[in-house]
Amino acid sequence: MPRDPSERTAAVLTIREALGEDSLVPEPRAKNLGQPDQTVEFPRLIVQKVDLGDITVGLLKSEPGWRWYDDVRPRVGGDWCEARHVGVVLSGSFGVTMRDGTKLEFGPDDAFEIPSGHDGYTIGDEPCVQIEWTGLRAFTGFSLMGMPGRTLVTLLFTDIVDSTATAARVGDAAWRDLLSTHYEATRTVVEHYHGQEINTTGDGLLARFDGPAAAIHCAAAVRQTAEREGIAIRAGVHVGEVEVVGKDVRGIAVHEAARIMSAAAPNEILVSDTTRALARGSKLKFQPAGARTLKGLEGEWELFSYVDADTAEAP
Repeated sequence: MPRDPSERTAAVLTIREALGEDSLVPEPRAKNLGQPDQTVEFPRLIVQKVDLGDITVGLLKSEPGWRWYDDVRPRVGGDWCEARHVGVVLSGSFGVTMRDGTKLEFGPDDAFEIPSGHDGYTIGDEPCVQIEWTGLRAFTGFSLMGMPGRTLVTLLFTDIVDSTATAARVGDAAWRDLLSTHYEATRTVVEHYHGQEINTTGDGLLARFDGPAAAIHCAAAVRQTAEREGIAIRAGVHVGEVEVVGKDVRGIAVHEAARIMSAAAPNEILVSDTTRALARGSKLKFQPAGARTLKGLEGEWELFSYVDADTAEAP
């Protein structure tokens, strides 16, 4: 686990390599938030964003009286903000009310991490100015965030192989550190490929994407970072119709995606036939994995294994 600066640098380079960066040496980058790449305006809220490679940084200014439920929700839908926010307050104050009723307040120089499922609001008579580097897609109209009803999505399930044995071998403290690092790296990769984390599943993660190519590339990057951490994962990608309820997704497609993941071997990325067909135009390569009987699902499922090698032959 990365415990000193040199090890943390190595961990960052691992993520960059998995994301397909041309060079493993971080390049210095600088942009001025006063000259943003994108400005998004809501009632009583302005978000100015700059892109720095894998990271998007935003300067947010919310006026007195601003509230997420009143001023942002009408555009993005849902009853709660389903983004995870990480940042620091420069001036003014804001508060959040969590889904369970917990209330928190943040003022100047407060660094914060706010999980999904909250309502935010400005406190007092002066604007609140803050910088964020996680959660900014909540202010760019992410196409699926909080939208009610049924919609077609790509689902990605990941799971750590032999997690119980690994935990027993390394001990509880080391396992917690390893799991924390793995989740943080996975979230970085999911955000890079414009996915949305739905939930953690004990030793894995469920995320959704607009299309199969992004989900498959994300799964390959997660696999690569996991290998550098000394662990193996399995992954399943499936396209299906789901019911979107706030951040959550429900429906048989979710169970299908989970079963496809469970059928994968260590370090294998399995996809459904539907997913393979929809990804054909992206020039991704697959190998037949055979017809499988998936627990709790009717009939046999033709599954395919993603192969990220130029020499692989598509079926």
